[in-house]
Amino acid sequence: MKKLTRLDSLKITVLAEDSVLYESPYLGQHGVSFLLEGVSGKKRKNILVDVGQNSEALLHNMKIMGISPSIIDAVVLTHCHYDHTQGITNMVRQIGKKDLPVIAHTDIFRLHFITEPYHRLVGIMPGDSRDEIEKAGGNLSLSKEPLMIMPGIMTTGEVPRRDDFGKVALALKTIENGKIIDDLMLDDTSIIANIKDKGLAIITGCSHAGIINIVNYAKELTGVSKIEAIIGGLHLVDAADDVISRTVKELDAMNVSWISAGHCTGFKAQVKLYSSFGERFSPLHTGMEFKLPLTEP
Repeated sequence: MKKLTRLDSLKITVLAEDSVLYESPYLGQHGVSFLLEGVSGKKRKNILVDVGQNSEALLHNMKIMGISPSIIDAVVLTHCHYDHTQGITNMVRQIGKKDLPVIAHTDIFRLHFITEPYHRLVGIMPGDSRDEIEKAGGNLSLSKEPLMIMPGIMTTGEVPRRDDFGKVALALKTIENGKIIDDLMLDDTSIIANIKDKGLAIITGCSHAGIINIVNYAKELTGVSKIEAIIGGLHLVDAADDVISRTVKELDAMNVSWISAGHCTGFKAQVKLYSSFGERFSPLHTGMEFKLPLTEP
């Protein structure tokens, strides 16, 4: 992988998230969606990361924010779960571009379901198949490998699970050779941006690979050791107390400048993060904007 160039600036807007602030005009939903606006020299690109699970709510928020879908140059889907992908076909249609890059893991369209407390599909939903996305104008780029989106921004691709931080606790299943097997969420992908004079910003969907694994892999891919920011879901909502404590301790030891986490992070993990990071931590919510480089979140 070619060394990741540095971005001059990056703006991250939270288009959808589980929570909204008091008297906010935005609609919340269980799911996340981010708009990344990257600038590297004369190159500019607007990247949509995930689409939540309700495109009507997402489009409502974008309209209030003054963001037209037509400005989007590429879409990244971090993993198959419906709260990140449902309505992707409609969003591609709303963006209205022919051969719009839609980047995801090779296995994102697999059958994916839970068995507890009952059988329920939780992956790509009807209406968002490969064919339907392509008919709407999407050009699917499916890869297990990291992909360069623009100078300074790349995907992680499939993240190696080198410790148990990425152990899947949910009863997630798929079918292989006619048998129901555990689904290890190997399609979990994050986005890495290299910010000039600051270091890496890592944008996650759910961190099913484990946020510590993700951060270590981002460092390995880029050769950059400084972590400026982590933004997104950390999937610690169902984690045991000792796992939360170990994760926060590791993040602190990594000297991450600041973190904004929500969605699947969980209240206990947010409390632990605030206890450790203080004002360098903020709960994620719909409508937030982060402009990098910055000195404070």
